[in-house]
Amino acid sequence: MNKNKARDTRPSKDYKNLKQYVVKQESELLEFLLLTFKDQSRNSVKSLLSSHRVSIDGAPVTQFNFKLYPGDTVIISNSPIRKKTRSNLPIIYEDNDLIVINKPSKLLSVPSDNEKGSTAFRMVNDYLQQKDKHNRAFIVHRLDEDTSGVLMFAKNDKMARALTDGDNWNNLTKKRGYYAIVEGQLEKKEGTITSYLKKNAQNLMYSSKKKGDGQYAVTHYKVMQENKMFSLVDVNIDTGRKNQIRVHFGDMGHFIIGDDKYGEPSNPIKRLGLHAYELDIINPLNGKLMKFKAPMPKEFTTLMNENYVKCSKENKKK
Repeated sequence: MNKNKARDTRPSKDYKNLKQYVVKQESELLEFLLLTFKDQSRNSVKSLLSSHRVSIDGAPVTQFNFKLYPGDTVIISNSPIRKKTRSNLPIIYEDNDLIVINKPSKLLSVPSDNEKGSTAFRMVNDYLQQKDKHNRAFIVHRLDEDTSGVLMFAKNDKMARALTDGDNWNNLTKKRGYYAIVEGQLEKKEGTITSYLKKNAQNLMYSSKKKGDGQYAVTHYKVMQENKMFSLVDVNIDTGRKNQIRVHFGDMGHFIIGDDKYGEPSNPIKRLGLHAYELDIINPLNGKLMKFKAPMPKEFTTLMNENYVKCSKENKKK
């Protein structure tokens, strides 16, 4: 199996000694806090907000009448949570209902058990609240921390519910395209990988070929460019299972570069070689097809072109 590199899983400074409370029903923030801290005075509860110690899923909030929805997590910190100015958010698209960004690699999409503040969700919330303190983002899907590319958030509860209720996300999504750089040359230059994905005791996914033994996963691929060392692959998935692409290429023996979670491949670009380049989705509020794209990272093209030149020179010498 793999030998995972150790990561710093300590919480951010602003989020030490956390207390977390999951919202069960729609309410305003102050109302929720007063019900949660019944043994404290109203002024004491209000001071949590004025002292900047309250966040919603890691995004700091100070408005008493901020709207909460079921599933939100209200986080109370023992120290102030600093608001940040966001001036260079990599926005692909924005309207009254949606905001789509080109998420960098090595950035969590949403809060985890160990990290609340350094997330794409927090960045988008900071940006939206700079415009209006009552604005907020809603999580509708996510990318792996080390995967870059197209990441969408809803800007209101109506759109969030329309995208995520039941199996809406899978039914509305028409394309999920990724660029992957894998080790070696694939014998079949185009194909489809299927398996049932399960989670093991180490929280890692693995494939089972037994029908029904896990979640069914379908990955289509086509080699775009190759040399002796690497292959650049266009990948489209029918199902969005956790780590699906990483596991499926590992099953083929062609691990995605930089993926020390599922193998021990080389890491020439100091990041995971996986980028979500396109998301096509039906807007559930008007029925229109929307397409969002993020260009291939420069390090992907540079790596493939550099190694192509090297291999070509080697072949000429022979």
